[in-house]
Amino acid sequence: MLSYLVRRIAYAIPILIGVNLVTFALFFVVNTPDDMARIQLGAKRVTPDAIAKWKSERGYDKPLLYNAQAEGTRRLTDTIFFEKSVRLFAFDFGRADDGRDIGREIRMRMGPSLAIALPVFLIGLLAYVSFSLLLAFFRATYVDFSGVVLCVALMSISGMFYIIGGQYVVSKVWRLAPISGFGDGIDAVKFLVLPVLVALVASLGERTRWYRTIFLEEMNKDYVRTARAKGLSELRVLFTHVLRNAMIPILTGAVVVIPLLFMGSLVTESFFGIPGLGSYTIDAIGSQDFAVVRAMVFLGSFLYIVGLLLTDISYTLVDPRIRLE
Repeated sequence: MLSYLVRRIAYAIPILIGVNLVTFALFFVVNTPDDMARIQLGAKRVTPDAIAKWKSERGYDKPLLYNAQAEGTRRLTDTIFFEKSVRLFAFDFGRADDGRDIGREIRMRMGPSLAIALPVFLIGLLAYVSFSLLLAFFRATYVDFSGVVLCVALMSISGMFYIIGGQYVVSKVWRLAPISGFGDGIDAVKFLVLPVLVALVASLGERTRWYRTIFLEEMNKDYVRTARAKGLSELRVLFTHVLRNAMIPILTGAVVVIPLLFMGSLVTESFFGIPGLGSYTIDAIGSQDFAVVRAMVFLGSFLYIVGLLLTDISYTLVDPRIRLE
């Protein structure tokens, strides 16, 4: 397994380099520092002096890839590419356009994002798998039909409706939870109830239908028919054989999203005023803060690669026949 992990980590390096190069090209070649200065300054007739000052204050007045005016290694290091992109590999995200340290902001905002994402992930996984098993157990009955109709109805409604409807009913009519905001310590719980509830309901239909399909496919295989022929009860077949053998596709969808939990939810955090990484990214996009957006793109790519690696490792835990070589 160790050689496999080393090989996968080695594969990840060129992927991250490619992501970094594409991100750099999008942010500095397609959209030049002069364009960025004009967007940030926001004036229709911005002067060349104002553009030069803005670029100088943020280190965008240097050559992109090669500094012919410098000497030695500084020809490569005293460039925008080295200072803005290469440092990302050391998780040195630099500073935002407003001067704040991006790394510090990420560390501060990761907690609120996890406070929403972890309950949604854990409670959601338990609820979706349990509901799917219930529908699979009562397959081809009115219970199954009613459950599928409910899932299709939930999938047909926009996620924005759940957010706005939840805020109106739960917060304004029933007054059970604050409509938005965030608190410190135990006070944060009352602000998390509604976002977590909305996220669970919004994804119930889609996730349940996917897990139900997996379970029904397993239940039609030969080993399940053999288990029934041996006289095992349907419940034992479902939990002992079907659920166990369906763990591979379940883990594929579950483990890979764990690292992305750190990135937060863009829409949910913005609507509920949660100061997490999702709202941080949305604010950066709205204010055209390219340094923050670039850092979040790189961090998201890194976490996704980590998620894929964790998924491969989890396969060996649920199925001893799988060897990572």
